[in-house]
Amino acid sequence: MAVARVTEIIASSPKSFEDAVKKGVERASKTLENVKGAWVKDQNVVVENGKITAYRVDLKVTFVLKK
Repeated sequence: MAVARVTEIIASSPKSFEDAVKKGVERASKTLENVKGAWVKDQNVVVENGKITAYRVDLKVTFVLKK
């Protein structure tokens, strides 16, 4: 029987929401072992002078704990 845990992280990208998700999962995988999935809880943008400067995502990352 496997036991999983969920942790919440925030990631950002100047390109897109998709890129922010990719960067968040890649970074989480460097710290957490056995990352199995992630879902986007929320997304928003940073606006400066009427232009989008960053795309941010709030991710829930699931990873399986070691025995």
